[in-house]
Amino acid sequence: MKESTASEKNTTVGDNETKETASTPEEQVNLDVKSLSFEREYAGLDDIPLDEPEGIKEVKNGAEYPKERRPDPKRDIASLNALEMRLYAHRYSETMMSCYGPSIDPKNATEDRGEALSMLEREDQELLCRRSTGRLFNRLDADADSLDQVQKAQVRVLKRKRAQQLPVPIKDQAAFTRLLTKADAVWRAAKQANDWESFEPYLDQIVEAMRSIAQEIDSGNDPYDMWLDYFEEGTDRTFYDSFFSQVKETVVPLLDEIKQRPQLSRACVEGHFEANRQWHLARDLMVLEGLDPDVMVLTSTEHPFSDGLTTNYAIIAAHVYEDNVLSNLYTMLHEGGHCLYETGVDPKLNYTSLKGGVSMGMHEGQSRFFENHVGRAEAFAPTLLELLRKNFPGQFVRVSARQFYQAANRVEPGLLRTEADELTYPLHIIIRYEIEQLLMAGEIRAHDVPREWADRYKKYLGVTVKDYTHGALQDMHWANGMIGYFPTYALGGAYGAQLHNQMIKDGMDFDGVLATGDITPICEWLRKNIWQWGHVYSPQDLIENACGEGFSATYYTNYLTDKFTDLYDLK
Repeated sequence: MKESTASEKNTTVGDNETKETASTPEEQVNLDVKSLSFEREYAGLDDIPLDEPEGIKEVKNGAEYPKERRPDPKRDIASLNALEMRLYAHRYSETMMSCYGPSIDPKNATEDRGEALSMLEREDQELLCRRSTGRLFNRLDADADSLDQVQKAQVRVLKRKRAQQLPVPIKDQAAFTRLLTKADAVWRAAKQANDWESFEPYLDQIVEAMRSIAQEIDSGNDPYDMWLDYFEEGTDRTFYDSFFSQVKETVVPLLDEIKQRPQLSRACVEGHFEANRQWHLARDLMVLEGLDPDVMVLTSTEHPFSDGLTTNYAIIAAHVYEDNVLSNLYTMLHEGGHCLYETGVDPKLNYTSLKGGVSMGMHEGQSRFFENHVGRAEAFAPTLLELLRKNFPGQFVRVSARQFYQAANRVEPGLLRTEADELTYPLHIIIRYEIEQLLMAGEIRAHDVPREWADRYKKYLGVTVKDYTHGALQDMHWANGMIGYFPTYALGGAYGAQLHNQMIKDGMDFDGVLATGDITPICEWLRKNIWQWGHVYSPQDLIENACGEGFSATYYTNYLTDKFTDLYDLK
């Protein structure tokens, strides 16, 4: 998961070597960029006011208003770039504080960091919500014919952000930021102590605040629908209800059939795996995926996450369990997928609102693609086995590729989302989706969540929740104000399946590429069709451009059916 709002303990584990990666985006597809530059082509950044100068007034109906400037497209583009640069500087600082703050702050400094984050976010809001910014966007819209593809996308994305922030009082946004900073610290302690009660009041406050903010942004919309669209543009409960219905119709019967079949063995991947060797494995996996060590930081954490500040700076934080090497292996492939996306964006989009993955769903589409379609594919098993044998001499000598493939794909309902197998994973998401709907509708409060959680885990997965740490406290999302994010994980799985299918349609011998151990052709296809575009297109347009059709969950359900029917020899 791209858990960029918070991180845990930060311990740099060293540099890595890498092989040559795919060609640059400019060599594959040239973006239509006329003047995306922060050079002093017309006026210096410091010379471009983001608000009208004092004294320039006009009178309308007896009242004074700032006088609209004469059309000056070159100056407006310079102002747009200046705005983007200021927002980027704030975004960089906010990300650094969120990622590293929890690991280096003294215990009593949490509120201090919260105040700093609150001030930066307040300034972001002020920059976007100024009347002059609105007038700048209006002028750029009116002169759209003179804008290139990227500039039009910048205006579209910034206007969407402005529309989300304009109705929210600055004091409310600042208070929400401070609440989340405190809630994250409380959640971390509560998870370790198995103490739901200490976190409970914070969840109630977060839900109430998110309801209030949603109503401020769009009073005519359902609050949960607003947040679903916030995390994945173009989605709402109607979209996800249809999607999850199709997923359940496939997964639940498959799971019932698999329960009647002999279980696959995991014995070949069990044992003790020294932590230091696992970190060496992690570095090897980064190289295998094609990540450039000169732009990567690899750290240790309690809850794995990744983030990308620019195409030159990406972070992976992983967690090592000495009795579970597969956890580290697939965490690295998953988070590596996020970082490939972040560093694969066209560098011309650095320092703009277009840098980064277009949506949470598309981001999870990349991470789950590399975790599952690459990492859990039978054709790639020999390559992963080779790395395991290298890093753990003697422990995998008698393990065959087929045995490893079966162990890595064993279906076993469990309590932890992050450790779930590929088939049961969407059921973990459906549980959270259903509980979030109840919370946002006011039908339950935080006090009721553990009961609802336990009931649904029994219903969907047939497992008993025995404590809070492995139950409703396992994820950091709610403590970080990410109610509405969870559904993007399952959607990402479906995006990945559709992209996989399209690669084959385009003539790629997908399994043949995996069998070589060099996944460069796969990365090149994704860079050309997905990564390089950042936010230039909406998620729906990006899928349609890459696949020649809109999103369809059928590729995902067919993929799951075919894979697990073969794996468990179902009729």
